[in-house]
Amino acid sequence: ALVTELYANPNGIYRMSPDIEGLVQTSNNTARVLLKDGELTILCLTRSSVESEKMDLARAIARNFESIGCAVECTGSYPGWTPNPKSAILTTMTDLYRKLFNGEPRVNACHAGLECGILGTNYPEMELISFGPNIRGAHSPDEKTQISSVKKSWEFFLATLENIPNVD
Repeated sequence: ALVTELYANPNGIYRMSPDIEGLVQTSNNTARVLLKDGELTILCLTRSSVESEKMDLARAIARNFESIGCAVECTGSYPGWTPNPKSAILTTMTDLYRKLFNGEPRVNACHAGLECGILGTNYPEMELISFGPNIRGAHSPDEKTQISSVKKSWEFFLATLENIPNVD
């Protein structure tokens, strides 16, 4: 029963965003299966930009494992964040980028845990955006940051603070 449940456990994309083309909205990753001292631990990482959808999927996974007698613990959740492609801060920062760097910014959304989820939970009226230097291999032993992009990000950050739009 356990092998069948592991095989049936959602692993990968669960749902794509209906609003942003190509963006994963909800996923689950069977990240770790560990048998140690007679105890089996299965770690799943469930993510979504829609909090209710993340929790529904996590509960469904938990119930499936509970149905075969497993004890389930859900911990370490962080809130999702749905980007707003029509926000005033995005318009301001896009215009600033063009002015400062004489080119087009690369604007996209990603399926990852960002600080915007935590901030948005505590300040739901705030417009949020995430940006930063060029990073490759994030959260791995091979993580690298392009040093020249750190300076560019800092200059962009300061210019943004000077030009934050007033939103009613």
